[in-house]
Formats: sequence, C-alpha cells, structure tokens
Amino acid sequence: MKKVYENATAALHDVRDGISLMSGGFGLCGNAENCIAELVRSGIRDLTVVSNNCGNAGKGLAALLQHRQVKKVIASFIGGNPDVQSQMLSGEIEVELNPQGTLAERIRAGGAGIGGFFTPTGVGTVVANGKEERIINGKRMILEAPLTADYAIIRARVGDPFGNLRFYKTARNFSPLMAMASRICVVEVEELVSLGDLGPDDIHLPGLYVQRLFVGKGYEDPIEKLTVRPREV
Repeated sequence: MKKVYENATAALHDVRDGISLMSGGFGLCGNAENCIAELVRSGIRDLTVVSNNCGNAGKGLAALLQHRQVKKVIASFIGGNPDVQSQMLSGEIEVELNPQGTLAERIRAGGAGIGGFFTPTGVGTVVANGKEERIINGKRMILEAPLTADYAIIRARVGDPFGNLRFYKTARNFSPLMAMASRICVVEVEELVSLGDLGPDDIHLPGLYVQRLFVGKGYEDPIEKLTVRPREV
C-alpha cells in the first residue's frame, strides 16, 4: 500500500464539503501547517473540526475560521481564539466545549472502539446537560460519547514510509489518539527516513494507524506568547 505522497495537495486530494476533521496540536504547537494551508486553498466548507482550541491568536486552524469554512468546533478551550469567539457569538458556527481530559478520552475511546465512558468531570454543570447520569462507587458520573472523524491531520518530527512516527516532545499531545480515531490519517513529517531507521522503542505511533504521509516544508512555527527576562543594564 502506497502511503508516501508528494505534498499536501496530493495527500488531501479527496477532501470534500461537510467532512469531520481532527487536527493535532496544542495551541500552535505541533500544528499540521501544510495540511491546514491546503484545506484553506481547497475552499471546502461546512467542516466539523475537533481540536484542542481550533487555532489561536489568528494562526493555525483559525485560518479556516477566517475563510468561513467551519460549521462546528469541538474543543476544550477557545480563550485565545478571537475568530471562534466572534463567530460563536454571532451564531455563524456551533461550538461544543469539553473539559480537556474528557476531550482526549472521547477521542481515545473513538479510536479504541469503546462505546462511551462515565466520568465525574462536569457533573452539576452545563457540560452534563442532556447526558445520562449514574452513581458509580458513590460518585455522580455522566456518560460521554466517543469521538471519531473522517480525516485527521497531524504533524510528526520523523516518519518512515510505512507511517511509523516519532513526535517532538509536547507536540505529540492529541495526535496519536486522533490518528487512531480517524478513517483517514494524513501526516506531514519534518523528516522522512528509511524503513528500519526508527527503532521499535523510538516509535510513538505505529504505521498501522497512518494512511498517507508527506514531507512538510516552510514551517512558520509561530510562538503564541513570548516571555523573556528583562535585559540587565
């Protein structure tokens, strides 16, 4: 099975209006920049996007919001994203907020084929509205449903032709879970090595969960908030 594609355009050739999309990264850390740029270029619309925060400070996935390509956002945080905030308040998009751990576990459950799970997180808040509640071991719990998607776009530091991946530090975050929970996982790697160059213990995600990959280029890697010490004089 061929997994290596020339670029993002080739790897995302069959995306269409109305798909659900999981996007790895945390804020602007570990974003699949080439994939996002291609989705903007393609002009597809009515996307349901699952990510931690759908971009931040006008960067990353926020480009899709700025081009009015998103219908619904499923995220855990939108505090640094003025685009999603303004469109939610104007009724242009639907936003479903999840506690961050719940979001990660919903994605993991989707990839593992689990039908749902009970958690105490969100009990007694708006998060629990409309959800089944039970008492388990003396604690109130609510039922959370799994999340899956048509596509996942993720970025890895190193990959091989089979799709075995290694991520760079915290850029790993949601990405392995999203690869497992999607029907088609598209990966952009910063470096493509030969099969066998990655040792078994150095692989964060086995290629079994990767359908397509390509070598990314031209990364911006924007910094959301730069904090430095005052210069001593």
